[in-house]
Amino acid sequence: MPERAELLVELLTEELPPRSLRALSEAFADAVGTALAKAGLAQDSARQAFATPRRLAVLVAAVLSVAKDRESELSGPSVKAPEQAVAGFARKAGVDVARLERRSTAKGEVYVAKVSVKGATLDAVLPGIVEDALKALPIPKLMRWGAGDAQFVRPVHGLVMLHGERVVRGTVLGVTASNRTQGHRFMGEGTIALRNAAEYERRLLDDGKVIADFGARRAAIERQLAEAARRERGALGEHADLLDEVTALVEHPSVYLGRFDPAFLDVPQECLILTMRQNQKYFPLFDPAGRLQPKFLIVSNMQMADPRHIVSGNERVVRPRLEDARFFYDQDRKTRLEARVPQLAKVVYHGKLGSQLERVERIQLLSGRIARLLGADVALSERAAWLAKADLLTGMVGEFPELQGVMGRYYALHDGEPREVADAIEAHYRPRFAGDRLPDHPVGCVVALADKLDALQGLFGIGQVPTGDKDPFGLRRAALGVVRILVERGLPLSLDEVAGDEVKAFIFERARGYFQEQGYTANEVEAVLSLRPSRLDLVPKQLEAVRAFAGLPEAESLAAANKRIGNILKQAGSLAPAFDAALLSLPQEKDLAATFGRLRPQVDKSLSALDYTTALKALASLKAPVDAFFDKVMVMDKDPKVRDNRIGLLATLHATMNRIADLSKLAK
Repeated sequence: MPERAELLVELLTEELPPRSLRALSEAFADAVGTALAKAGLAQDSARQAFATPRRLAVLVAAVLSVAKDRESELSGPSVKAPEQAVAGFARKAGVDVARLERRSTAKGEVYVAKVSVKGATLDAVLPGIVEDALKALPIPKLMRWGAGDAQFVRPVHGLVMLHGERVVRGTVLGVTASNRTQGHRFMGEGTIALRNAAEYERRLLDDGKVIADFGARRAAIERQLAEAARRERGALGEHADLLDEVTALVEHPSVYLGRFDPAFLDVPQECLILTMRQNQKYFPLFDPAGRLQPKFLIVSNMQMADPRHIVSGNERVVRPRLEDARFFYDQDRKTRLEARVPQLAKVVYHGKLGSQLERVERIQLLSGRIARLLGADVALSERAAWLAKADLLTGMVGEFPELQGVMGRYYALHDGEPREVADAIEAHYRPRFAGDRLPDHPVGCVVALADKLDALQGLFGIGQVPTGDKDPFGLRRAALGVVRILVERGLPLSLDEVAGDEVKAFIFERARGYFQEQGYTANEVEAVLSLRPSRLDLVPKQLEAVRAFAGLPEAESLAAANKRIGNILKQAGSLAPAFDAALLSLPQEKDLAATFGRLRPQVDKSLSALDYTTALKALASLKAPVDAFFDKVMVMDKDPKVRDNRIGLLATLHATMNRIADLSKLAK
């Protein structure tokens, strides 16, 4: 019987890239597990990934030493092939001609041979599986080390391939497999000889002082951070990304409290937070109101009974970082934002779209136009747009580009600019990411729209259209930002006034996804957006009306009739939506015209009041006369006048029915 046991594969390296460690470990575990399953040696899903700064590992359950033999089919020549060719195929497959079977394929009937394939052996295939898994990892840049030809993201110093209690012999990236792993550099045993694969995680923790599981280590850090924050009556704020990165930097985490001089709190807290998180990987603490406290939490790779040396060392390190932030802040405020704007002429926005100053001039003009259309304050909007990019030339933003807009707001307030202008300078970048909050004030909304629409119009104009996964200028995010601002802030801006056709089509594509994420079906969204509504702020009301209409018993029949009318109108060509009641002769067409005539004023009134639900529900009374019309009336009459008049009646009906949504999109 083949041996079945847990398989451990571990690669020991120098420090791996922290921001991609978790993704690398999961990709490595998936690749090894999938390859073993494909070889018939393991179940595809039974595996556990491990990752620390110096190792990638995977533990796969119930791996066979030898896979079962399996039956396979070899496709051969056509049944019309000469006997000699058929005999040659059978001989090559190792079967008698009489045992060949026939199979129908897209190319015709062919002979196939059923052959037995010997099962793979773990010892023979594992080194290749591991090597292939490492080559397939999402690593942008490889490096060489030593005198060999091996390449990986970091130098490799050890390899464990342990099946149960047995070492699987082999070499990967120039390193020979063994059962020896490494513990924590300072706190645990330097070398740990594993007796079997199953004890890997426990031995690393007990003897090596290493928490090998990334998720378990992250949870341990999160727990210690929360406990330390509670002791200090503080909060951690948003810290998930930093938590992932810090988890990838330590093998046995311990959390300690550090402090800094409260005098630094005179600097905008965003600057201090960023320098602590980004440069030092510290977790700042906040009071219940969200204000920064002069305290931070350190995640150390050392557990010590007396951590004073670690704490004081980190406090010494952070001070010059905070001093730099204070220096930039003090220096930047010596020059007014408006004095920096002309210097934007020296900053290239895009080779084909000019400088940042030229872009600011375009945004200012567009902001004024949008402000007039929306009834917002034109002077404040144009002033905010003029100053919006000036902080790109400040020392603080040069050091921390993430603070663009944020610092512009602080500097504008220092310069004595109106608060609405200062707030808009920060808010015009929003939403920066999915779920980010929107500008709160009308002036901020105006400049944010102008900024995004200018980027879309300009970059589309020079052919920089996103393709596939590539969107280097973030145009999808910009278009979605336009959708969210117009819809969620209820702004009555017509896209026809501010965007070209290609850009509008792109915005509608983002709107489709946005409204489906709000819970509307693809058919409901398509029914409304296929009409290319100029005002996106009205789309939620239209979608609610479509949903209410779709729930009526008459909806399916009317949607089908609407689709039929649309097809008739396409065949008829361009005819005006008008008819002469005197030319209506049959009772069914007269009844349809009369019913439509009675409800049309009600529909028009509801539409004028933006009461789309009432308007669509009113159309439900058309079901019976429409059904009767199509049952008894021949639209394509021999008499051209009668035919055109009936088509005109249907065109009039179709135009009214589809003022809110294309109801034919709801037809099943």
